[in-house]
Amino acid sequence: MSFRRVRATFIAIALSVGTAAVAPAAQIEGVRFEPSVTIGSRTLGLNGYGLLRYKVLLKAYVAALYLERDTDPAEVLGDVPKRLEIEYFWGISAADFVSATNDRIAANVSQAELAAIRPAIDRLNTLYRDVKPGDRYALTYLPEVGTELSLNGVPLGTVAERDLGRAVFSIWLGNAPLDTDLKTALLGR
Repeated sequence: MSFRRVRATFIAIALSVGTAAVAPAAQIEGVRFEPSVTIGSRTLGLNGYGLLRYKVLLKAYVAALYLERDTDPAEVLGDVPKRLEIEYFWGISAADFVSATNDRIAANVSQAELAAIRPAIDRLNTLYRDVKPGDRYALTYLPEVGTELSLNGVPLGTVAERDLGRAVFSIWLGNAPLDTDLKTALLGR
């Protein structure tokens, strides 16, 4: 093989490896999700994204799940860094978020677990704000920090209780998820 051919092959391989490492942004229903997010010193990559419909016809929101590169999606409810971003198509009151959070966590954890994390759930519930169409909540869990809620990129607060992270993410990713199709999409299956 000539030097020119070897060089051309090497360049082609280098270019394909370089471009494969950069995932494109995702877009669904006109909403863009970045291919990765940086949280402190950690980079989480886009794992999956999907649409939640309300009563089959109405589009409620789109969501995207971010995980570290080597995280097995089957371990998503474990003590691993994760982020869920949700952009809304409808206005929702803080009171409705509180009610939904309480109901969906209760559907996914035992009564004993629910009682143990009730104070943490109550602290999280104080962070909710009313949202309007186009607003985006981000729910981020880091093992050494806890669960942070932010609205449109502005942190609203963090709850340090470790078990809260598993419980709140179970709303979308647990055994009784809000929507099984959305869970499948978020887990990238």
